[in-house]
Amino acid sequence: MRVYSAAEVRELDRIASADFDLPVERLMEAAGAAVAEAAAGRLGPGGRCLVYAGAGNNGGDGFVAARRLRERGLSAEVWLALPPEKLAGAAKAAFERLGAAGVTVGRGAPPVLAKGDVAIDALLGTGLSRPPSGPFADAIEAMASGRARGAAVIAVDVPSGLDADRGVPLGACVRADATVTLAVRKRGLCLEPGASLAGEVAVADLGLPPAALARLRPRAELLEERDVRALFSPRPRDAHKGLFGHLLVVAGGPGKAGAAALCARGALRGGAGLVTLASRPEVALSLWTLVPEAMAAPLPGEGPLSLADLPALRAALEGKSALAIGPGIPRGPETASLLGALLEGFGGPALLDADALNALAEDPTLLRRAAGPVVLTPHPGEMARLCGEPVAELQADRLGVAERFAREHGVVVVLKGARTVVAAPDGELSIVPTGNPGMATGGTGDTLTGLVGALLAQRMEPRDAARAGAYLHGLAGDLAARRHGERGLVASDLGEALGEVWAAWRL
Repeated sequence: MRVYSAAEVRELDRIASADFDLPVERLMEAAGAAVAEAAAGRLGPGGRCLVYAGAGNNGGDGFVAARRLRERGLSAEVWLALPPEKLAGAAKAAFERLGAAGVTVGRGAPPVLAKGDVAIDALLGTGLSRPPSGPFADAIEAMASGRARGAAVIAVDVPSGLDADRGVPLGACVRADATVTLAVRKRGLCLEPGASLAGEVAVADLGLPPAALARLRPRAELLEERDVRALFSPRPRDAHKGLFGHLLVVAGGPGKAGAAALCARGALRGGAGLVTLASRPEVALSLWTLVPEAMAAPLPGEGPLSLADLPALRAALEGKSALAIGPGIPRGPETASLLGALLEGFGGPALLDADALNALAEDPTLLRRAAGPVVLTPHPGEMARLCGEPVAELQADRLGVAERFAREHGVVVVLKGARTVVAAPDGELSIVPTGNPGMATGGTGDTLTGLVGALLAQRMEPRDAARAGAYLHGLAGDLAARRHGERGLVASDLGEALGEVWAAWRL
């Protein structure tokens, strides 16, 4: 499902008006009707419906909703944040029809609703660029108080106060029970915390012709199960392990043999035909008891990975379909140089995670030396080190940060977290809706590394491997959470749950 930035929404509006002769008034009527329908469904017996309205088209949608509710014989009032003289265009025309419909309009202190009532948030739209203040902030506070008393809140297009692109509050922000977003889904409703603040999201059909929508292709998508399933097909009946790739995993170190095991198991559950672990001897030897299906290639010596390990790793890479490196590796002053040399000499796809990313942060330009495609799977802390910026700033613009880094360095970035983001070098963006807070535990990222590495080894395109792997990883986590609870979920549950996904998909 394609999702739109605020700029793309503005361009879509222009196309609809200029090229398809769709007046704003007609779109506003359709939007208001959809909002009224949603409000009527949540209004309790004898309940009161109050539209908190601003002066723009968002307010106009609210005016139409109030009129439509009154025409159905339901309660409907409007509280206006600004003087009526501020209204213009289609919003003004919609406002002027309220009196004839019997809708009362109030100003002053915004009322607070109670249980059985419905608040319609029609204050601010997708163009917000600064924190709400004055009567807008007061209205947001009044809606929060009403919701605490049991009133339902329905937002028009996006919750007021939410950045429609980044999904973060700019200040005071409405928390809605439901959001009726207009014509197309907005980016900010798909990212956290915007997804939680929006509540249940419904896309209102405003009657835009398919030809108008086809004129503009947004760069971002919200992944759906059908998108991911379409990337796979059943295995041929005469299949053998050589058809499904051989992944070299470089992982594990003192006290971190579990990271290597989880990564290898993730790769095997991801369908790789063969998996070999390269690590220090003590880790490699323990693998046979932890993951008997994997093979081992011990790296002589001890201590951090360095340029001295290059010959052994190059030998281990011979005949391999893909490389995954990073979980639990011992990092030292030469690890970054080792990574650069490995990437330069290996023409297949490579995935870097964990301490491989922390080593790379010393010199991200090493990525330009890679002979083959590269996928990075950082969590926010690792991404912050790669970009050299604070985690809080990164988290406030997850799509933007991932996109810029992917473009600059020519890699696929999987920025993990609530609503994982996948960014490709060409600027294509994917938002992953699967996953849950139970996955915020050690080792889940190691499983993802193995899973995506396995898909790369099976010759899936890097962007598709990242998209599919992130989606499947979250879906397996959701299955595991249903079985064990979010608090009880551990990383080793994901491999078994991933097998259940394949079984359900008959793959």
